[in-house]
Amino acid sequence: MIEHKTISLAEQVFERLELEILTGKYQRGEILTEMKLVSDLGVSRTPVREALRRLEQEHIIEITSKGILILGVTEQDLEDIFSIRLRIEGFSSYNAAKRITDEQLAELKETLELQEFYVTKKDPERIKTMDSRFHQLIYRFCGSTVIYDTLMPLHKKVQKYRRASVEDDSRAQQSAREHRAIYEAIAAHDADLAEKYTTEHIANAIKHILNREVK
Repeated sequence: MIEHKTISLAEQVFERLELEILTGKYQRGEILTEMKLVSDLGVSRTPVREALRRLEQEHIIEITSKGILILGVTEQDLEDIFSIRLRIEGFSSYNAAKRITDEQLAELKETLELQEFYVTKKDPERIKTMDSRFHQLIYRFCGSTVIYDTLMPLHKKVQKYRRASVEDDSRAQQSAREHRAIYEAIAAHDADLAEKYTTEHIANAIKHILNREVK
């Protein structure tokens, strides 16, 4: 059941449904009904309808005469998302290396150290959380709202695939090492090196995810 928080009920419903679709609870091609969602979430039709409109605008679902068709993320979507990230994310690290403050750097370091800790504990859920936070902090610290608003939705859309990736212990360890290299470059304010390491990190993630069968 949806909890009543400070954000609107429609926003809570949207976030819940988006997460459940992008993490694979609802599979591509599945058809849901509005009444099922109302019942499952324990809310009225109005916030569900508002959330569904937003999900359709983001091309995660399609509202048809038969019901709510789950689109999710296709393999082509995945390739496109990573192609965009490959071209932009390095630039976010480049900017972050030039702009980051000592306070922001400390926050980034803490996140990295937590990721490394959870890798040793083989805790994929927390690894994924810290992995995401590491990237999101760089988006925020790069100083560009345009870059942040471009990368954040793309990063969210590959949650299912990222979860499968961090469950692979060797890739989780490699990713943490790559994050360490990115952090060290940003801490040294070496923008070119931060961009290089970030681009290599995204390229490695693409190679691993696209070569792995994700169910």
